[in-house]
Amino acid sequence: MSPFPRSTVLGYPRIGPRRELKRALESYWDGRSSRAELDRVGAELRAATWDRLAGLGLEGLPSNTFSLYDHVLDTAVMLGAVPERYRAADDPYFAMARGTDGLTPLRMTKWFDTNYHYIVPEIGPETVFKLDATKPLGEVREARALGHETRPVVVGPVTFLLLGSALDRLEEVLGCYEELLSALAAEGISWVQLDEPALVADRTPSELAAVRAAYERLGALAERPELFVASSFGDLGESLPALAATPVEAIGIDLVRGGVPEVDLGDRTVVAGVVSGRDVWRTPPERALAALGAVRAARVTVSTSCSLLHVPYDLEAEPDLDAALKERLAFAEQKVAEVVALSRAERHALPAPRPVAVPPALTSLEGGDPYPTRAEERGPYAVRAAAQAARLRLPLLPITTIGSFPQTGELRAARAAVAAGTLAQDAYERRIEAEIERAVRTQERLGLDVLVHGEPERNDMVQYFAEHLDGFAVTANGWVQSYGSRCVRPPVLHGDVTRPAPMTVRWATYAQSLTDRPVKGMLTGPVTIVAWSFVRDDLPLRDVVFQVADAIRGEVRDLEAAGVPIVQVDEPALRELLPLRQAAWDDYLEWAVRAYRRATSGAGDHTQIHTHLCYSDAGEILAAIDALDADVTTIESARSGARVLGAVETFGRGLGPGVYDIHSPRVPSAAEVEDLLRRTLRALPAERVWVNPDCGLKTRTYEQVEASLRHVVEATRRLRAELVS
Repeated sequence: MSPFPRSTVLGYPRIGPRRELKRALESYWDGRSSRAELDRVGAELRAATWDRLAGLGLEGLPSNTFSLYDHVLDTAVMLGAVPERYRAADDPYFAMARGTDGLTPLRMTKWFDTNYHYIVPEIGPETVFKLDATKPLGEVREARALGHETRPVVVGPVTFLLLGSALDRLEEVLGCYEELLSALAAEGISWVQLDEPALVADRTPSELAAVRAAYERLGALAERPELFVASSFGDLGESLPALAATPVEAIGIDLVRGGVPEVDLGDRTVVAGVVSGRDVWRTPPERALAALGAVRAARVTVSTSCSLLHVPYDLEAEPDLDAALKERLAFAEQKVAEVVALSRAERHALPAPRPVAVPPALTSLEGGDPYPTRAEERGPYAVRAAAQAARLRLPLLPITTIGSFPQTGELRAARAAVAAGTLAQDAYERRIEAEIERAVRTQERLGLDVLVHGEPERNDMVQYFAEHLDGFAVTANGWVQSYGSRCVRPPVLHGDVTRPAPMTVRWATYAQSLTDRPVKGMLTGPVTIVAWSFVRDDLPLRDVVFQVADAIRGEVRDLEAAGVPIVQVDEPALRELLPLRQAAWDDYLEWAVRAYRRATSGAGDHTQIHTHLCYSDAGEILAAIDALDADVTTIESARSGARVLGAVETFGRGLGPGVYDIHSPRVPSAAEVEDLLRRTLRALPAERVWVNPDCGLKTRTYEQVEASLRHVVEATRRLRAELVS
């Protein structure tokens, strides 16, 4: 048996420290560069990662964690799970990810409880699994040519099939994994990492039996590398005994979000995830060393709790962060250094843990509820609906968008110029006003009923608010991949949250002054602001969310006072934060719903409250979404093939299942939109149906947006004529 290295990480960021992959992808997609150029950038990023990890002293280097779009999509390609309709495309991989003029892309949703989006495998009766090991073998050889021996990382068979709702195909898929293991053994690979994060969620007895059968079969293979089965995002629970009963040589355990297992794992290696891959706080060394010492196994390796895909690259790229705050932080590079130091028990190389302090205001409220909902300030839905109908006078099937309009290159350049000091603030604000007017006039011309100002002043739907609230810090280069080429810079929520001044009123009221059609004020909800930030860990998450809810509540009231008739408070992360274990769902949903209602309950009955959720399997929590008590909910539906419509019959308020997938550059036809609308009208009464895209339009071009919305309006008007005739 080849010993497992003393230190490793489960994965590493792949977008590039300066988003080099993003630029290369978008250049290729736009036809400005070749596939060879894209592959060259990918190879450079992989080489730089291996060199840097080795330079930091990490002993176990992973490979095959890089992806041009998504690692789950890579796994589908490796296993031959490419639907027939994509095979004739010029580039089948990106056709599945983004669609083409004649092909809709595959469904996309959130990777467990993170803000990373993966491409959902499409596995049908006609799927024939056939191994193509080009990518994992290619990266092993690539690293070896650079002087690095690596451990290939592959999504495990059970997780892959559970993501594709096809666990009944396990026997067939295991044949591909056996071929892969044999090929890796022939290549001289000592260890392979099979990622099985699905094992930390609730699993049925038959699923646990599948776990055991899968790894007994793979473990029995005569010629194979040693097997390292990695879990992340929680406690393995009942999956641990199932794995421990198989011949796998190493098991990865998340000791940040899960506990130290009570069982003795014998002669196995435990890859102990004591350095968090989900936040940016430095690791308290005493806590980590205590956890490592409590693990009962023949050998313990120090690792991250999950892939470092979820954190930025390097804290040293942030010279403008407050020095005291910076002392508390660790990005990917610093976390690798922590792993190495812990593996050598170099306590002197690790910072002392920062003290945990509970703010006096919260301490004094122990035993009571410091955050009453105050939902009684809004009347029953029927009363509100009547007041809003009289005020807004909207047609049947009102058409709106989710909030953002395209962020043009000129707009991004203006924002960068302000930051660099080469464009005066008043000139920049005039540029924002011009962009708002462009968005408003475009919507009027196309025939939308409820308008948005387009959010040109916002770099991101969470970062913008972090820049205007106390208690947050923002980064200059703290980019984290969300999906494909899409990156975000999660703010650091490090202190008590307060709102020093209105944040959105100026722009919403300016937009409303340009038109006699109703304009929505656009806010991000408290759960989402917290979910998409790196959050302080010295308070319960619930308390942090309610602090943000109070700030948003003040903004809702200011928008209403300024005459804005509709306020949208988005909560796309409501499903994302749902605990992976169902036993904890009720508690989370209770306080998450109360936080949202607290944020919106200050509005009067005549002000219409909207919310929005996207790409998060929202159908699973539709009752909780209904309990948010928003007057109108818009929700992703087009990308997922209207799957949510099977669960909406009991939804008691206005609902807009999306009819236009904005994450693809393709323009939907009016016939496609009409088909989705007809399916919606079979599930809901027309009086409660809204018409809208799946999500905001920020990532699209004006050309794509105008063509798509023109088809949305055309289809809607055709159905309106039928309904009123």
